[in-house]
Amino acid sequence: RNEIAVLFQPQFSVVTGRITGAEALARWQHPQHGEIGAGTLFAIADKADFTRVLSRHIRMRAMEHAAAWTGALAPLRLSLNVTAEDLSERGFAQREVAMIATSGFQAKRLTLEMTEQALVRDLKRAAVRFAALREAGVRIAVDDFGTGYSSLLYLKRLPLDYLKLDHAMTRDIGGAEADRIIVRSIIAMAKALDLMVIAEGVESDAQLEALRDEGCDYFQGFLRGRAMEAEVFAEFARSALSPLGER
Repeated sequence: RNEIAVLFQPQFSVVTGRITGAEALARWQHPQHGEIGAGTLFAIADKADFTRVLSRHIRMRAMEHAAAWTGALAPLRLSLNVTAEDLSERGFAQREVAMIATSGFQAKRLTLEMTEQALVRDLKRAAVRFAALREAGVRIAVDDFGTGYSSLLYLKRLPLDYLKLDHAMTRDIGGAEADRIIVRSIIAMAKALDLMVIAEGVESDAQLEALRDEGCDYFQGFLRGRAMEAEVFAEFARSALSPLGER
């Protein structure tokens, strides 16, 4: 019924402040219950054995929107979430590459994100499927790093491009020194493995300054931009990329 809204939260360079892309997020605009967040949406889908269909639908909708990022928006990247159910599906990588081609969005501008909890189920299978996606130009990110298993094993075995710091770690970076040391260690480890680091949940200039000092590459959060509808995001990005809009 076209009730699933795809929103885009902008991502920025920590060093320059320049917008670099967006993460696509889903909301259910329920006719009786109003807006339902992604967590509840996917919990309902899981009970109905509908997770894979819903996940594919959201990624396709997001890529179709992002295919319209032309002109000044052409360099922007898109980040999409992949579930454990997606990854376990036979032929996932091949179908994903075909879906990207159908959407009209460029694979080289796409990042697929997977949580730690989903990755540890089958590292060997994940490695094979991620390798196929990377060969097609897609980049791979570990989402919510630092809140789950944080296994160094998958950092060694999986073909990755990014680590994404969970908002809880970003929130605490301005607190106790121990919190900052942990974030510093994760960023240093990522750099040693030739991975880039994205921080989510950045809400203050103090957090951003601390992340900049520690060498974080990218960030997203309420400090610079909430999740917004596709048309609103496109206008936001054009304004941010114009000479007067740059920070």
